[in-house]
Amino acid sequence: TKLILLDSLLQEICSRAAAEPESCHPVMSSGSVPGICQNGVQFGPEELPPMPWFGMDIGGTLSKLVYFEPVNTTEEEEDRVKNIRKYLTNNLAYGDSGHRDQQKQMEDVVIRNRKGRIHFIRFPTNVMTPFMELAKEKGMAETLSTVCATGGGAYKFENDIRKELNMTLHKFDELDSLIGGIQFIEKNNSKELYFWENPGEDSLACKKTYDFTNPYPFMLVNIGSGVSILSVKGPGKYQRVSGTSLGGGTFLGLSCLLTKCKTFEEALELAAKGDNKKVDKLVKDIYGGDYNRFGLAGDIVASSFGQMNIEEKFMGAAKEDLARATLMMITNNIGSIARLCCKSEGMERCVFVGNFLRINTIAMRSLSTAMEYWSNGAMKALFCEHEGYFGAVGCLLELMKTS
Repeated sequence: TKLILLDSLLQEICSRAAAEPESCHPVMSSGSVPGICQNGVQFGPEELPPMPWFGMDIGGTLSKLVYFEPVNTTEEEEDRVKNIRKYLTNNLAYGDSGHRDQQKQMEDVVIRNRKGRIHFIRFPTNVMTPFMELAKEKGMAETLSTVCATGGGAYKFENDIRKELNMTLHKFDELDSLIGGIQFIEKNNSKELYFWENPGEDSLACKKTYDFTNPYPFMLVNIGSGVSILSVKGPGKYQRVSGTSLGGGTFLGLSCLLTKCKTFEEALELAAKGDNKKVDKLVKDIYGGDYNRFGLAGDIVASSFGQMNIEEKFMGAAKEDLARATLMMITNNIGSIARLCCKSEGMERCVFVGNFLRINTIAMRSLSTAMEYWSNGAMKALFCEHEGYFGAVGCLLELMKTS
């Protein structure tokens, strides 16, 4: 199958040479094509696409771009990439809303015998037009002819990108790219996965690296604008088992509607200062305390926004409280569905990914607490340092495979 081939490719590209050869010998690719050799340096199989290499994941809310910057380049490559490389690597912001996540940058990564670093860039999908204008201004249209892309936007914006930038999009399946990207990054970063220890206690909560050496099986919950839940049982063995339309896009949309905020970051900042208990109806509001028969603590949410039909409560709720209640509603819903999927599939590890989790400590700790509490400690919530970039990395690897 397609993913089995991808897994084999990932094993190939993640293996690294123990030392640099003294002389230049041909490097054989999967198609047995000799590599390019210049001044004693190997530059990978000839059939690979020309530099620069980009992978894009164009989501419904956020677009993610990864750029592979090689350590060594041929003279021809250097002439092609120098302007783009200078612009991308010398800046942390692009235009009004594009950002490079420097703390996520990966060094000494090997892709098809090319060694380099991966840069991670994001921008809101609703500024795709200004992004294309900026790309044209910086000369990307003259340098690039092919870009690999995944996500719904790879189809939605295909004609616009072809028209404005004269680029062809190589489109790859979103879920195949997601799985491939996770496998690749995890093999290149031993500290990629982590969990929250004591997630329910503010003074004790802390991140701990998780050993993912033997990954299978696991449940994968991808939280983007909406949510997809995948059961991953082995290399090339996965299926979508559930999902929900209530995801990160829902949180941002409702937060903007209720609080008049403008960005995801602003919504999270408000939520961090709020108290959802001023908005939600709790178990104790109904039973006067705990509901012992079913082990429900009094502080558990019984009804999201359940207090907002009471005028006194409605008038007393600040925008921070509304943002916090919105965040908890979305997170609790995702956690409940994920736990039921784990129980149905007999899995104990649940990996949560997606840009909804970027800088979102509240959601991660809430998911960790809920998974552990409702499973009596049998299930563990896991998270990733490169939470939202796996699809972009995965589709770049797919392009390498098909070239």
